[in-house]
Amino acid sequence: MVDKLSNYARFDRDRWRDLFDAEMVPLTEADLDNIRSLNDRISLDDVKEIYMPLVHYILLKYHQFQIANNTRDDFLKEPRHHVPFLIGIAGSVAVGKSTTARLLALMLKHLYADLKVQQITTDGFLYSNDVLAEKGLTDDKGFPDSYDMPKLIQFLNDVKQSRPHVKAPRYSHQVYDVILNEFDEVDQPDILIVEGINVLQLPSHAEIFVSDFFDFSIYVDADPKLIEHWFLERFSILLDSAFNDETNYYHELASGSREDAFLYARKVWDAVDLRNLNEYILPTRNRANVILHKRKHHAIDAVYLRQY
Repeated sequence: MVDKLSNYARFDRDRWRDLFDAEMVPLTEADLDNIRSLNDRISLDDVKEIYMPLVHYILLKYHQFQIANNTRDDFLKEPRHHVPFLIGIAGSVAVGKSTTARLLALMLKHLYADLKVQQITTDGFLYSNDVLAEKGLTDDKGFPDSYDMPKLIQFLNDVKQSRPHVKAPRYSHQVYDVILNEFDEVDQPDILIVEGINVLQLPSHAEIFVSDFFDFSIYVDADPKLIEHWFLERFSILLDSAFNDETNYYHELASGSREDAFLYARKVWDAVDLRNLNEYILPTRNRANVILHKRKHHAIDAVYLRQY
């Protein structure tokens, strides 16, 4: 699927691994267990062969970014000032963005302890379920119009200006709603990783885009049929965990017919997530600096590096 992108250099797994001699892997299986999403799969071999070269490439870009900022400040005869380096991670629902984001954050913290690294998701910038209902957007949750884009853009602008204690709203995947008056705080990081399906999108009504704030971006890619399989696999796990929890969004589905629950899930995938992928997410893929392409079992078989 991604082979048609002429502005990318393709590296199969072996060739990408050979770009950086990773003698040491800074993580353990226990570390991976702590960051792995429900049905995602990641191994120490993935860390060594895919993510170690990627982290060092990101650090190369980070240092170039710092040099460019210092050069600009020197030219303008201004004091050098701190500017966070923002990394955006995009891709479909259920493709494994969150695991990639958490893994990169953890590796950067282990390998470069002198850098302050933080990570957030854009889920908290969705309108609340009540507001979505008022706007008639309940069935389009996750689409560009379902996000409070002005709030997200203001957040990113405050982070870029290195303002202290910038708050990002929290989102609960248990109740599938924004949590009132709960926030994650971003406090002048050196590197901020922002994960979300919308980080590379270009809403036509905006004067400034979310993607304008990112200094590096990654798109996690896979065939839509595979993503559907992972979506339904994750749905099954969520059903099992929701059966005895009345506060869980999936409790009612878990308490009824399993067949009916999966009919519902397939309808959601076709009507919402697949449509969102085809219409809004996938068209942003060639804006990414790096594409991580997955095959069965979430195995990354190729890395695509944008050339221009």
